Amino acid sequence: MKDIFRFRFTRFLTMLATIAIFGAVVMLLWNALMPQIFLLPSLNYWQAAGLLLLARILFGGFLHNMGHGGRRGKGDGHLFGHGNKLREKWMNMSEEERKEFMEKEKDFFNFNRGFSRSNGRFDDEEGTKRDDKSGVKKDGSGE
Repeated sequence: MKDIFRFRFTRFLTMLATIAIFGAVVMLLWNALMPQIFLLPSLNYWQAAGLLLLARILFGGFLHNMGHGGRRGKGDGHLFGHGNKLREKWMNMSEEERKEFMEKEKDFFNFNRGFSRSNGRFDDEEGTKRDDKSGVKKDGSGE
């Protein structure tokens, strides 16, 4: 029981020291760069620590890495604590299935590009009846 308490206390002190160091680093970097570049006011230590906390809330969250044993994706085929299903599916496909999958993806992304001569959507029902350069319909009369 003493070992668990000692471990948690040491972890808590390490966390406080890390926050203190990063707060000082943010303050020093802010005061060295931001007032001269963007004409912003200088920060004191507590403002820098608050800015660091705000950035952590907005961009980092608090629960990342909890229960995942540290780094994400340790090379054991897991990403964010669970299996990467698309990678597993890809690894279980044959070469023909992979080619078919890539063709479907290619068709999907080409569909979203709209109408253009390059993807053949200007073609008439009977086949290509348009001039390649101008896109004007060919009508045999010679215009």
